[in-house]
Amino acid sequence: MSLDCIPSAGRLRQHNRPLADIKFGQAAGTILARSAPSRIKVWPDKMFLLTLGADMARPSRTGGKPTKQRRKRITQKRRNAPKAMRNRGVSIAGQETVVTWLTQERDEALLRETANAEILRLIAKSSGDLELLFRTILENATRICNANFGTLFRIDGENILPVAQFNTPTTLLKAQARRGLFKPTPGTAMEHVLRTKQVSHSADKVTEPVPGFFAEHGGARSQVAVPILKDDFLIGVIVIYRQEVRPFTDKQIELLQNFASQAVIAIENARLFNETSEALERQTATADILKVIASSPTNVAPVLQAIAESACALCSALDASVTLRHGDHLRFVAHHGPIPISVEARQINRNWINGRAVIDKETVHVHDLYAPEADDFPEGREMARRLGVRTVLAVPLLRDHEAIGTVTLRRDQVHPFSEKQITLLQTFADQAVIAIQNVRLFEAVQARTQELRDRTVELEKSYDLVRQQASQLEAQSQELLKLNQQLEQRVADQVGEIERMSRLRRFLPPQVADLIVASGSEKQLESHRREITALFCDLRGFTGFSEASAPEDVMALLRDYHAAIGEIIIKYSGTLERYAGDGVMVVFNDPVPVDNPALRAVLMALETREAMGALMEKWRQLGHDVGFGIGIAHGFATLGTIGFEGRFDYSAIGTVSNVASRLCDEAKPGQILISPRVFTAVKDEVTVEPVGEFALKGIGRPLAAYNVCAIKPAN
Repeated sequence: MSLDCIPSAGRLRQHNRPLADIKFGQAAGTILARSAPSRIKVWPDKMFLLTLGADMARPSRTGGKPTKQRRKRITQKRRNAPKAMRNRGVSIAGQETVVTWLTQERDEALLRETANAEILRLIAKSSGDLELLFRTILENATRICNANFGTLFRIDGENILPVAQFNTPTTLLKAQARRGLFKPTPGTAMEHVLRTKQVSHSADKVTEPVPGFFAEHGGARSQVAVPILKDDFLIGVIVIYRQEVRPFTDKQIELLQNFASQAVIAIENARLFNETSEALERQTATADILKVIASSPTNVAPVLQAIAESACALCSALDASVTLRHGDHLRFVAHHGPIPISVEARQINRNWINGRAVIDKETVHVHDLYAPEADDFPEGREMARRLGVRTVLAVPLLRDHEAIGTVTLRRDQVHPFSEKQITLLQTFADQAVIAIQNVRLFEAVQARTQELRDRTVELEKSYDLVRQQASQLEAQSQELLKLNQQLEQRVADQVGEIERMSRLRRFLPPQVADLIVASGSEKQLESHRREITALFCDLRGFTGFSEASAPEDVMALLRDYHAAIGEIIIKYSGTLERYAGDGVMVVFNDPVPVDNPALRAVLMALETREAMGALMEKWRQLGHDVGFGIGIAHGFATLGTIGFEGRFDYSAIGTVSNVASRLCDEAKPGQILISPRVFTAVKDEVTVEPVGEFALKGIGRPLAAYNVCAIKPAN
């Protein structure tokens, strides 16, 4: 039988980690053995202790078992011995040492779990803003690993930029502000991480050939740098420092790597959120500009001003301007932002960025006007130094392959624009050309109409021809109006699709929502029959707890409980069928088929049991006596959506759901009861113990059940 099935061994775990991980066998065993060597038996590989009598611990002279006469002599000696000698056991000092050591390990594990829970809560609540989350990660990493300060860097190509700081010395902050974006110096820890994508641990930076920037400006001595990797692609680095020579332990480095993994999750969540928000903002801005175009057929100024404002906001620029060509000059006709426009018009030449964009009829993007790349723009550099501009992007307005103006964005920091932002600005430039062309056509129509009216008296004989021409002009106007309506409808359809995706992801499980969005229809939600594995779990003693506790305590417990199992459900590709209070049901193999759904359900149950162990320990410390049980069954069921417009759930109906629920009811705290069909599917992968047959409600005959103990070790 596995060690996990022994209750005492279960109690010897600290926060889901076996005592083998914390070397209890060596530390505790050594201490107790020294205190009472004749009564202590230590098995380091099994991780538990037994106190034995002196007569059982000492082998006899006749083959390892005490003879009858020897047992009598031993018994008589113990009777004649003083009472203090007979009651001799483990020393108080030895016990206190072990208790102190275990208490310290427990507190450290609880601190790590609390930090992880806090970060996960921030990830769940994050709406694309990573600053608070990064600072929280740094604060927890620095505090738990006993470091003095820490920095989180993001990677931009070959350049590095600090994006979050915690407890950083003032001199180092000022030095970092002066340095800005930087490339790592060869031989430093940062260069090692970028080159190898591996952890860099320095025991003492001062003694190394290249001490580095942080040793020079922040007094760093011991340092560890951990890469932030997404799909083996380096996107950042977490570095914590000590201002004394005290290397970090393997456990602290492992914890820092865990924080780096959480940072990857946060960055990915923020990226998805920002992409969705940016797409919606772009569609909204496009729709607004089209409305302005439609409402201003004779005046292009409102359209160009709207384009400047939208481009500045959506592209995160400090300043935006629009120029139109008048002969050999570019005249500023729209502007948004704090940087002043010093002149009304400038001559077109290749010495400044807007002029170059018009002459070359191409987009011009200068990352840093103070750098050598800006040597070809002497006038632009002079203006940049005077106005405090660093990065500039100019897109030409092209009509019939001729440049008629520019749209320009400026930033007062070295922060190049992304490809998406460049593409968006080019779209705004096209809309500006459409607006200008629209006004030109409208003015042409108006002028032609007035001309026809003035000549009506003189051209009575040509009335039919004039009417035909007017009809053609009217058709052109209608065609333009129809084009605007089609564009508005297209924008409305795209916004509707985004809203539909949001609704599906809110009211349906992630797998179901993704499947529906990818297919473009909701056929997968129709009623169908499939072989599935159903997992049902709930809390023991929850009813009594909820009746005796305040509603706020009940809600807090449920939040911790649902948060603990939610990540595990997604990890094993389970579909959350429903949850009501403390009861949760998860199905596997539908709507997304998976390999060996029964094994996935059992592996999820084992991980859930470990996760719940830490939570139940926390609840017990708060005075809540709550247990946890799981039931798993395998069979056919009918699946599909039930509910009403605005709120649908994905449900599984059949005997397999009832069996899983009944097995969960029969499970004792900590047990994972599985049906015979599940046992057949997973018996080669996990160790189980039979627990007998149960007469389940609604099931015709008694059903044999098995308790899952642990995963079988690899050969």
